Amino acid sequence: MQNQLHEILHGFQSITLKDIECVKLMTRADTKYLCQLNQLDRLLKKAQSEFRVLENRGNRLLGYESLYLDTPEHRMYLDHHNGKLNRYKVRIREYLTSHELFLEIKKKDNQLNTEKKRIPISSDRNFLKPEYKDFISSNSPYDPEFLEPKLRSSFKRITLVNNDIFERVTIDIHPAWQSGQRIIELPNLVIIEVKSVITTSSAGFGSLLREERILPKRLSKYCTGTTLLFPVIKHNRFKAKLLHLKKLDKNLIYGE
Repeated sequence: MQNQLHEILHGFQSITLKDIECVKLMTRADTKYLCQLNQLDRLLKKAQSEFRVLENRGNRLLGYESLYLDTPEHRMYLDHHNGKLNRYKVRIREYLTSHELFLEIKKKDNQLNTEKKRIPISSDRNFLKPEYKDFISSNSPYDPEFLEPKLRSSFKRITLVNNDIFERVTIDIHPAWQSGQRIIELPNLVIIEVKSVITTSSAGFGSLLREERILPKRLSKYCTGTTLLFPVIKHNRFKAKLLHLKKLDKNLIYGE
């Protein structure tokens, strides 16, 4: 499957990291979609004429890893689960191709817009150094002294940029989550996110998804990983999503 995917990706015109700077969209409207891996080939072929693909050091399928931080009682997870607006995620993200590391804070506001701020972080990932503590406390309501690593999330990503519309699309395949020695992988799941300054799905990648009958479906990687790796945590509002994931990827063992 990966060989076929690489072949399709090389049918796109490429865009560099430098060129993509203008489509960073640190403040944006995000719409997520879920589908199966076997639906991806057809979708990508349809997108070839309107989108360019990010290429970094000769690679168009790029590896990512995120280390999520939270309070001992999982306050950020619970805020999301309970539907609180103006909620936050704090993570350390590594771009595996370039080995760049960033400390990132994502805020979802009461208009459901996402704002992301980030700074480079040292390879030791020590977020309690003064400059990183200042960044966390200045951009979130959390005291970094009360944060701790909770889980790792990894995936491979395709990034597309629309030729005409201010829109960026990320397509994540083979998502996996790890806490301690426990690892959960969903190799048949594809997580698509359309990031745009516009919210309509009548143009751009949203229209291609509609043609394939792939409808919006919200999903948080952090919350999904938390419910799967910490099954005793409160997760009643996410049960329907977990059952939907099980339909998309039979590798997921989950019972209501």
